[in-house]
Amino acid sequence: MKLILAIINNDDTAKASAELNHAGFFVTKLSTTGGFLMVGNTTLLIGTDDNGVDAVKEILHATCARRKHVSSTVNSLGRGLGNNGLPDEVEVGGATVFVLNVEDMTKL
Repeated sequence: MKLILAIINNDDTAKASAELNHAGFFVTKLSTTGGFLMVGNTTLLIGTDDNGVDAVKEILHATCARRKHVSSTVNSLGRGLGNNGLPDEVEVGGATVFVLNVEDMTKL
């Protein structure tokens, strides 16, 4: 048995959860905050047997799109805007996926 932790952008949460549920996976959603842009993320907890890992990854790959995001740099905070404080374009989205072995799982 595996526990999959998938950290995804908030904008992708509804679609990813719906597709995972439609495929028969149970999903627990946790609200989290990323450290890089300090924007909201969602961490999905997905329990599955060993054979389901690839299917979960495929669904996440299809539903968690990468896209460009314009954000003010940290350098501009409190110092006014200078040449180094102009908005930067960064890529956001996608999914960071951790697959953990589960020794035991019991539903009570």
